[in-house]
Amino acid sequence: MRYIVISFCLLSVIFLNPTIGRAEPSISANNAVLMEQSSGRVLLEKKAHDKRPIASITKIMTAIIAIESGKLNETVTVSRRAVYTVGSSIYLEQGEKIKLKDLVYGLMLRSGNDAAVAISEYVGGSMEGFTHLMNKKAQWLGMTNTSFDNPHGLDSEDHYSTAYDMALLMRYAMDNEQFRQITGSKSYKPERAYAWQNKNKLLTQLYEYCIGGKTGYTRIAGRTLVTAAEKNDMNLIAVTLDAPDDWQDHIGMYEWGYKNYAMTTIGNQGKVNYNIKESRDYTSGYLHEDITIPLNRHEQKEIESRTFILNNANRTEDIIGKTIYFINSVPVIETPIYSEKKQDENFFADIVSIYKHIIGFN
Repeated sequence: MRYIVISFCLLSVIFLNPTIGRAEPSISANNAVLMEQSSGRVLLEKKAHDKRPIASITKIMTAIIAIESGKLNETVTVSRRAVYTVGSSIYLEQGEKIKLKDLVYGLMLRSGNDAAVAISEYVGGSMEGFTHLMNKKAQWLGMTNTSFDNPHGLDSEDHYSTAYDMALLMRYAMDNEQFRQITGSKSYKPERAYAWQNKNKLLTQLYEYCIGGKTGYTRIAGRTLVTAAEKNDMNLIAVTLDAPDDWQDHIGMYEWGYKNYAMTTIGNQGKVNYNIKESRDYTSGYLHEDITIPLNRHEQKEIESRTFILNNANRTEDIIGKTIYFINSVPVIETPIYSEKKQDENFFADIVSIYKHIIGFN
């Protein structure tokens, strides 16, 4: 009888505390984070904000800056400094002429440190100038615990980031179509004798849902890894730092995330009426897109929201307020509310802009 009572009590605890039934995966990494891409919601973390050396996952920043420069089809002349950069290499030769696009592929697939320096000198004018661009970009992205000292990730006291900051960077980069194509390529044939194979085994061998990523290793940093995966209409980003078993860490985090969460729409695009409690009046606004975030089945019943409507004096041109969504009193996402009139005007302006671009009018 005593065992029956104990069993009943245990089942009651699990039922009342559903997270117990969703044990988090074992993670070998010193630092880790699992983030949903579209919302930026963190589903799992382990010392995610600790500053750590990051090795070659640095090259995600190098790649996205090179891509956004708009110079991928231009030709780079390789410098002596690039050729003699230590560490992993795509074996560039001094004076060699090579497309910037090929350098970015060599950077991401083969982790070429020589490619990183060649890219930095061409896009930034110098390696030091390019590093300045990297830090400005990090600041703009909200990577508040990050400092870049070079474009390749070789160890330096002034070169570090966090698992969370690197997830922010990957989230941004994966919104770029060219970056997605490059990081998701299993191989690439440059204008050379042989093709490059991607070092990311999660993409090439181990996990069918992986759509990209970047590996890294130095003796000080240990094994570092950033990857992205897509399954069940949900895109996830995983980051591990100093992880002896990083491939399995990422697979375990992904499978845990896909098993326990589903993308859930909590606000619909279009016109919405809001009750202003202070005046017992109503106002209408627009959501420009559906509000969709990952929720587990228990959170779907617990989501709450609070809407704040600005008075006329505090409104920007087209934002009249915002809605914040909470789970257990913890904010998980917020969305701006737009005025109906400006929504229409912005749509018209977008059409005009697209038309001008098509006809080549600047």
